[in-house]
Amino acid sequence: MGEVSWPTPEELNAIRKIVSEMSGRGVEEVQIAISPYRICPLGAHIDHQGGAVLAMTIDKGILLGFVPSGDTQVALRSGQFKGEVRFRVDETQHPRHSVGKNGEILADDSSKLQEECNWGNYARGALYALASRGNKITQGIIGYICGSEGLDSSGLSSSAAVGIAYLLALESTNNLTVSPTENIEYDRYIENEYLGLRNGILDQSAILLSSQGCLTFMNCKTKEHKLVHPPKLPKTHKTESQKAYKILLAFSGLKQALTTNPGYNRRVAECQEAARIILNASGNNKMEPILSNVQPEDYEAHKSQLDPDLAKRAEHYFSENMRVIKGAEAWASGKLEDFGKLVSASGLSSISKYESGCEPLIQLYEILLRAPGVFGTRFSGAGFRGCCLAFVDADRADEAASFVREEYRKVQPKLASQINGKECIEGCLCGAGKCVAVMGRAVEGLYIQRGKEAGEACTEASSIMVQETKYSLLSETISSVQQRLDDHASAMEMISRRLEALDNNFKGLKVVFEERLLAV
Repeated sequence: MGEVSWPTPEELNAIRKIVSEMSGRGVEEVQIAISPYRICPLGAHIDHQGGAVLAMTIDKGILLGFVPSGDTQVALRSGQFKGEVRFRVDETQHPRHSVGKNGEILADDSSKLQEECNWGNYARGALYALASRGNKITQGIIGYICGSEGLDSSGLSSSAAVGIAYLLALESTNNLTVSPTENIEYDRYIENEYLGLRNGILDQSAILLSSQGCLTFMNCKTKEHKLVHPPKLPKTHKTESQKAYKILLAFSGLKQALTTNPGYNRRVAECQEAARIILNASGNNKMEPILSNVQPEDYEAHKSQLDPDLAKRAEHYFSENMRVIKGAEAWASGKLEDFGKLVSASGLSSISKYESGCEPLIQLYEILLRAPGVFGTRFSGAGFRGCCLAFVDADRADEAASFVREEYRKVQPKLASQINGKECIEGCLCGAGKCVAVMGRAVEGLYIQRGKEAGEACTEASSIMVQETKYSLLSETISSVQQRLDDHASAMEMISRRLEALDNNFKGLKVVFEERLLAV
């Protein structure tokens, strides 16, 4: 896939300049939290049931530039939203929402929420999560946050990326050492406890644990994870695994979920109800009602007791779990076409069994199935807004993007007219991303990366600027050594010439001496 192109040095420098102007500090003091977006090729809608998932990050995401405020004040601005968010870290934060019996989100004080900059809720949620778990937060931040252009509300888990960026900034500023697995739980706390969403830990896990070119396999029940590496074969070994791919993001133009759709939380409740019925029927009524607690044999024995809707949710769960296992095997073997077929089957199950998605997203999915060079496709996210993702043959990626754009205009001309096709379809041919990182202050020409990496999985997560600076220093060192070698070579050549001249002089003296001896 080549080198990761995000974030660019220009993006990083622009953010440093903005934060410098906001805070009155030098640009060299600005740190940047880098939090990529994620895609979930397999494991859709089952993380909240303790299922297995396969995810990876892409080279697009959230950048949060920040400096310590020097006091308890937090001051934030956004590249996507208006207004400025201000609060203090010594303020007590309270959950913003509660969840009703039918899964709907209820605001605790909707009138007050309307008056505030709601985009700042994730920053408040990060403070809430850290403080609720006993972390001492005494210093705030002055920061500027922005996401990759055109990708907000896209189903790429930008909300999780935002929450993680704020966690990293507050942790760095307050000198907290927090492991990736702890931050997974903290971000879950932001979304579940503070904001009232009922999602699982897929998004956070992918963002915090991924490594470039690998899939992250996550057991959402046990929290165990591993990286699934593609095969490493000699270049002369020509197999399907040698095919290069790109990730195509095709946007629907929908940025808000359709109000007529029952929504994400309702689906979660239906899965739990299906689990409760089967667990009761199998004599395991004391277990938590999630489908990962249901044994496959119990599901087969008692699935007839489920009403049609609940039966579909359970069928999606068990079939998707199997696709995850087969998908990991296909990826590790380099079988992109087999992997792609599983991704497309996952997309179909999301539509027919989980019954997520809306007409524009379903139409995009069907168009991508026909697009040239596409290995596999599905919704990114729940399918109520945003985009579809596809793994595409790198040699045909531009052709596929053009095909999707033209075909989508035929079925959704109004929505398509709201999309900048070049930026939001052709421009979103992404590569695999890395995990999170915090770029520290500039010190003697090198940017120091703070330790929020997921162990070995993220040792490669240095930024482009770090790499470029190191390469520059290495190049200068090599040039210096080469110059010294050249100088030594010149000196040796001069010495050689002098020795040759001395040798010639010696030979001349020898001839003269021999002639004089003969004369005597």
